[in-house]
Amino acid sequence: MIKPGIWKHSKSGKEYKLIGVGKHTETMEDLVLYEAQYKNEVSQLWARPVSMWKEEVEVDGKKVPRFVFVREN
Repeated sequence: MIKPGIWKHSKSGKEYKLIGVGKHTETMEDLVLYEAQYKNEVSQLWARPVSMWKEEVEVDGKKVPRFVFVREN
């Protein structure tokens, strides 16, 4: 399970509050529901498949987790 709290996006450096993990209504895929901790004109709430949340991305030529846990709420 992914723990709730504040997470940092490794590419943007922006913080997000992980609210919880839920299910997609049609596919039953696990989705992370999270809230931007900054003013975002597009949306404050976001959903992303758990598989994408946990994957590694390349930053400055290194593979790092897409999101890194920062602290509890």
